[in-house]
Amino acid sequence: MKATLEFNLDKERQEFEDCTNGWKWKCIVIELDNELRTRTKYASDKTPDEVVEALVKVRDYLRELLNEDGLIL
Repeated sequence: MKATLEFNLDKERQEFEDCTNGWKWKCIVIELDNELRTRTKYASDKTPDEVVEALVKVRDYLRELLNEDGLIL
């Protein structure tokens, strides 16, 4: 099974770039998710609870957005 995407690069350059760079976006989102996890799981005792809670909320929101669009990390 194959899939072929065609772009008119004169008019659809940005769509082409979005398509071919999708894996880069995924890598960045995975890195962000891992960083949020690390900063919450291994937060020092000096880190205010409010900061940890905010980071957890951001990570939860990120995962909610991914889930809504059927994207899997």
